[in-house]
Amino acid sequence: MEEQTFVIEKEQAKERIDKAIASFETDWSRTQIQNFIKDGHVLVNNEAAKSNYKVKEGDVIVVAPPEAIPLDIVAENLDLHIVYEDEDVVVVYKPRGMVVHPAPGHVSGTLVNGLMYQVKDLSGINGVLRPGIVHRIDKDTTGLLMVAKNDVAHVSLVDQLVKKTVTRKYTALVHGHIPHDKGTIDAPIGRDKKERQSMAVVDNGKHAVTHFRVLERFNKYTLVECQLETGRTHQIRVHMKYIGHPLAGDPKYGPKKTINFNGQVLHAGVLGFIQPKTGEYLEFSSPLPEDFENLIQDLKKQSLIKEDE
Repeated sequence: MEEQTFVIEKEQAKERIDKAIASFETDWSRTQIQNFIKDGHVLVNNEAAKSNYKVKEGDVIVVAPPEAIPLDIVAENLDLHIVYEDEDVVVVYKPRGMVVHPAPGHVSGTLVNGLMYQVKDLSGINGVLRPGIVHRIDKDTTGLLMVAKNDVAHVSLVDQLVKKTVTRKYTALVHGHIPHDKGTIDAPIGRDKKERQSMAVVDNGKHAVTHFRVLERFNKYTLVECQLETGRTHQIRVHMKYIGHPLAGDPKYGPKKTINFNGQVLHAGVLGFIQPKTGEYLEFSSPLPEDFENLIQDLKKQSLIKEDE
């Protein structure tokens, strides 16, 4: 693990040091951070940090983790749905509740564990924890992911993402009625200054663009298709909240009282890209998962009842 440096902002002042470090976007768990501090791997303003230290605005924190012991990532038969496979690329369906790749403290049951069992080769650019992984979707989001089987394909797919030539369309159920039939949200996304473990639209954030169109309207919800032009962390969830229509079932960005669903109602249904070797454009689609489809049917029935009243 590489050394990382953080500067404490005003909003984080007076937080305990382990909580402050955890609020930054890292792959470390809170327990790992506490152990780093205990073992002398954390400096505050060039002095060894104490575990009960309360950070101050402007503090410079340096975390220099010890050399990591390679994790033994075990191939597991998770019966993944492989939608497409050739010698360079795999398109796989990720079910709700599955994490994409292992992390310290969570090394089994991930998409990577299943891919290692079902796919002969995976690219190594992203290291032992993320073999083949080119892009991700959230744990509770369902849908399609492209996976690289070799490093040449990996570079090509990442380049396509950077150049915005990959087609990524999501179906989402959001709160409220969106009055217009389509629109574009062009708003930069970065770390939320008030809630450091969340993302938000911020002035100095990274460029982020989401296009949407309305598919259907219900009593209190709207079904939309969102097409990503960029791929920021939680982009659709953050952007829809920004325009006043957060995703239904979203525990992080939605209202406290939301729809009864296991996570945000979001499905990565369309994925298109250029095959790295042949140059052919490939596009794949995945139907809504059963729980999402059942929810839509229930909302349709409720809307009909409302109209009859």
